[in-house]
Amino acid sequence: MFDYLIMGGTVIDGTGAERFCADVAVKDGKIAALGNLTGAKAERIIDAGGKLVSPGFIDIHRHADAAVFRAKFGELELSQGLTSIVSGNCGLSTAPCGGEHLAQICRYLSPVTGEPAQAAQPSLAAYYDLVRDRKLPVNVGMLAGLGTIRACSAGYDTLHLDAAQIKTVHEMLEQALSDGALGVSLGLGYAPECFFSTQELIEALQPLKDSGYPITVHMRQEGSGVVGALQEMINVAHALQTPVEISHLKSIGKANWRKTTPQMLELLRMAREDGVKITCDAYPYTAGSTQLVHVLPPECQQGGLEELSRNLLDPAFREKLRARMETGDDFENISLLAGWENVVASSIKGDENKRFEGKSIAEIAALTGKDPFAACFDLLAQEHCDVTMIDFVTCDEDIATILQDETTCVISDATYPTSGMLHPRVYGTFASLLATWVREKGVLSAEQAIAKITSLPAARLGLAGKGKLIPGMDADINVFALENIRANSTYREPELLASGFDYVMVGGVAAIEEGKLTGRTGGSILHR
Repeated sequence: MFDYLIMGGTVIDGTGAERFCADVAVKDGKIAALGNLTGAKAERIIDAGGKLVSPGFIDIHRHADAAVFRAKFGELELSQGLTSIVSGNCGLSTAPCGGEHLAQICRYLSPVTGEPAQAAQPSLAAYYDLVRDRKLPVNVGMLAGLGTIRACSAGYDTLHLDAAQIKTVHEMLEQALSDGALGVSLGLGYAPECFFSTQELIEALQPLKDSGYPITVHMRQEGSGVVGALQEMINVAHALQTPVEISHLKSIGKANWRKTTPQMLELLRMAREDGVKITCDAYPYTAGSTQLVHVLPPECQQGGLEELSRNLLDPAFREKLRARMETGDDFENISLLAGWENVVASSIKGDENKRFEGKSIAEIAALTGKDPFAACFDLLAQEHCDVTMIDFVTCDEDIATILQDETTCVISDATYPTSGMLHPRVYGTFASLLATWVREKGVLSAEQAIAKITSLPAARLGLAGKGKLIPGMDADINVFALENIRANSTYREPELLASGFDYVMVGGVAAIEEGKLTGRTGGSILHR
């Protein structure tokens, strides 16, 4: 007697192979059988006639470290077919996180993760202990963020780590991996990791040499210097002989569109032919989202965000900063590459400036009678740099080119600030992939798209039992009709649940049944 029989569906098994008709049996949280199961008995039979049956979707790049502890966590993830997520990305993990710099680190993390509160734990083991106390609606894994670890060791003032600080970084990395981290994430565009030279970065990551543990990386630049930034990470992957995943590959700025993307994909292909284990992922939107402070040169963040907030009130500092931003191309100069009209302040906490939420810096400048540089500097200073942005920086043609590369998997890069406007990718990435890039644009087949959100990401982080619809694997399963999938979130109304999934099963538990959330939980902590 099986727990579930999913009968008469068309299986897309996650491997990229052609779809086929088969029944699927579930028993004790596992896929028990696959094939013609006519006559088999089960506690519950699901009629999947005219529907697709796939593995549950996996997002290996979210920032839900703190959101795991919120009420209703899992609803927006399950509604787009997600059954497994991985947080701690871009070097910005909430664990391991402790020591004398804890308050400063939590302030730095909050625009991305929301208020860290209980999520900021001295060890990943302590974090996982808290997570285990909750009934998880989806499977949850974590990366150890090198940025957080470096800040624990030396704060945000130190440009070059001494031997004792490097030793602390190594010890924290080793402990995090021992505690169950799926890998290590980097955010080289963010403080304090932007202070690493390439050789210093390799030295800091020595515990991963020849380990097989993956390194995921938000590269140092994604604009005009993106090809050089990619070459840096190829060199790092070669030096450490461990896999590297380039996070959210993109080409920022109209001057770079349709130019640097083909160069990067070719560079990646050649590196793999030379034996370097390096791959990439992408999100299917032309806009990104992060802290507004990242329109400034990264070295401005030395000393932390409070010091930067004070500096932004200094006329001499502002004049020098403006001159650099108007002409500089040796950093990811978003204001120059994309234009102030394409940089939107999406989350603002202060009552005085709340009226600017959802408006571009160019619009804020017009409303306040200031030039855009002054408007941006004033907003950051008044809000102590606690402002997020949505920046429209890439083009559909580049996204299509990246998605069509057979080695690219798809992620959301979803951030979870506790106020303001979210990016629609938080609620809609995986439904959008199917509805827009498969059904409407025809950029990918359903088989290709589903492989990019099941078996490919599972392989990148070594998620045993995940990503394929074959006997013996975990029963994380989606049942849906492609024509019914909708990503309802928009830039103006981002907090709308995706729709169209008839069943979403996590560990053999139906979290969505007949299109409705059930509140039942079958999630667990992800392990390599």
